[in-house]
Amino acid sequence: MSTHIETQRLILREIRATDLDGMFELDSNPNVHVYLGKKPIKTKAEAQENINKIINQYQTRGIGRFAVIEKASNEFIGWSGLKFNTGEQETLGDKRDFYDVGYRLIERFWNKGYAFETAIASLEYGFNTMNLDTIVGAAETGNIASNKILKKIGLNYIEQFPFENEMINWYELNKNNYAKKMP
Repeated sequence: MSTHIETQRLILREIRATDLDGMFELDSNPNVHVYLGKKPIKTKAEAQENINKIINQYQTRGIGRFAVIEKASNEFIGWSGLKFNTGEQETLGDKRDFYDVGYRLIERFWNKGYAFETAIASLEYGFNTMNLDTIVGAAETGNIASNKILKKIGLNYIEQFPFENEMINWYELNKNNYAKKMP
């Protein structure tokens, strides 16, 4: 799998072993993990495991999160993109076998519109390149920023349900509705 997606300010590409320091900065920050189970990683070995899992997803599922590179600095700022969630370990409540759009950015890159920019590019890639029928999004109800982004990119609120002692908002967008919303 070789993907290179460009937006006005960013490049989305496969995550590589060379992204280790950035992945560690991202996932070791407790503020990044407030709405992710509050379990930041503690070692670079854990960051390497996360990289290996994503690379394995590229090979076994044909898609996985992409590294986000800021064009102006050529710096790794986080990840974004689509993930195919399947199997017993990757369910969300009773949801299984779904493609979701997600984003996670290093804290110093928050509030710049980068998550929105990458999410739009991810939808375009999923519907137009991968020819997916439906893309979903999920966010804890308390994660106001992520819920706003999911709505802003056109996903439709479907339902709310409990998961691991938190309430989750579930959103969906199908290809037909995506096509109608595009200019």
